[in-house]
Amino acid sequence: MTNTAKSPSTAPATTEAPRPLLSRTAGSSLIEQIVQLITSRIDDKILRTGARMPSIRQFSDQHQVSRFTVVEAYDRLVAGGLLESRRGSGFYVRDRAPMLTPRAQGVQAAAQQPVDVVWLVRNMFRQLPPQKMPGVGLLPNEWLDGDLVANALRAVSRQNPNLLLQYGIPQGFLPLRQQLQLKMAELEISATPDQFVTTAGVTQGLDLVARHYIQPGDTIFVDDPGWFLMFGSFAALGAKVVGIPRLPDGPDIAQLAELAELHRPKLFIINSILHNPTSTSLSAAKAFQVLKIAEQYDFMIVEDDIYCDMHPGTAVQAATRIAALDQLNRVIYLGGFSKTLAANLRVGFIATSPEIARQLADRKMLTALTTTEITERVVYRILSEGHYRKHTDRLRTKLNAVRDKTIRQMERIGIKIHFNTPAGMFAWTDVGCDATILAEKAMEQGYLLAPGALFSPNQLPSTNMRFNVAAMADPGIMRFLEREIGKS
Repeated sequence: MTNTAKSPSTAPATTEAPRPLLSRTAGSSLIEQIVQLITSRIDDKILRTGARMPSIRQFSDQHQVSRFTVVEAYDRLVAGGLLESRRGSGFYVRDRAPMLTPRAQGVQAAAQQPVDVVWLVRNMFRQLPPQKMPGVGLLPNEWLDGDLVANALRAVSRQNPNLLLQYGIPQGFLPLRQQLQLKMAELEISATPDQFVTTAGVTQGLDLVARHYIQPGDTIFVDDPGWFLMFGSFAALGAKVVGIPRLPDGPDIAQLAELAELHRPKLFIINSILHNPTSTSLSAAKAFQVLKIAEQYDFMIVEDDIYCDMHPGTAVQAATRIAALDQLNRVIYLGGFSKTLAANLRVGFIATSPEIARQLADRKMLTALTTTEITERVVYRILSEGHYRKHTDRLRTKLNAVRDKTIRQMERIGIKIHFNTPAGMFAWTDVGCDATILAEKAMEQGYLLAPGALFSPNQLPSTNMRFNVAAMADPGIMRFLEREIGKS
């Protein structure tokens, strides 16, 4: 008998009968359903690497959807790295390298990287829940007013569209600078609009000032402890970074005078109000002494006042700004709104003499052209409509409500508070063990802490730790700290 069966290699290809895989009554769009369908088939190895996809016409006819819908779905799959488009040939399943989930990737990277400034900054952007990041310098999202920002953004979007398409001017949106003039006057600092330069946050402001004044080999003074991000930035410019010990009412004046005579610095970067990381503020006497030493040894003072609007006022704690004494002759003042409005709203400013402002605006233009006028218009609207003052009042009330309670909890488990100040978001503490090792253990549990070694230019091992009292709502943080500190 002749065997008439055909071998598998010569058997005709069979096609599945069309099945109703897509639904017009589902909660998701047809495009999303197609993307999900093909993604699941690729994940389940039904569609393998190199497999040719049905043509747009074939898929459209088989599933009774428009060709436009198929084109949109295929384009999304190409953008997501699942398909590739070959000109004149069609769409094919793309070879994908194994990918870690964002969380697994972050945990693996954190385990491999030493705990340094880059480690802390990189982990700030890992998108951990805010309540699991007491090491960051931001208020929790739920404390901020997303509606306030969104309403201002919508109002700006309704303005003449042509205003949103062109460059701004290097010195910044003029109505915002006029509004800043009023804000500074409340701080007893006199400045005209031509004395302001807007920046993408205080970070860019510090960078512009440093690049304007510093040559390789020059010395910059900073608070010790102080804001860690600037240490590496200044060192990259070839500057020598020297720390000035910070005391409860400001810098150690004796050390400042001695080191100024020795190093002849170009700049002294100082956090005058609600200092990061100690939340201390400069006394009037210290402010006067710092200015006097700057005049004696001819260096500029850069006053970083990013936490300005979290301060409750002089009735609670001294709040003297060096710029108020000097009126922007030897002092360059920096401020911004990322801490109080939104981290993603990168609007800051520099206030200085008119001549230096022009020079810094030119430098800004050469390095970044202009800052984003859209965000500057948003901030202007919030300030000019009077909403900002009420918003910051609410923030201070919330900080007052959690600060004492959180500090008492930390003291109960054996954490020492260095400067138990009545305001600000930070507590500068002694955890009684190597804070860097503690931070590594915390990261393994999904918590981001900020070890004290990062806040000093010398980066030496330390038992100090900075905590954000507003970001410790997760009870697991205290349980972790109590367990680990109890072992030391």
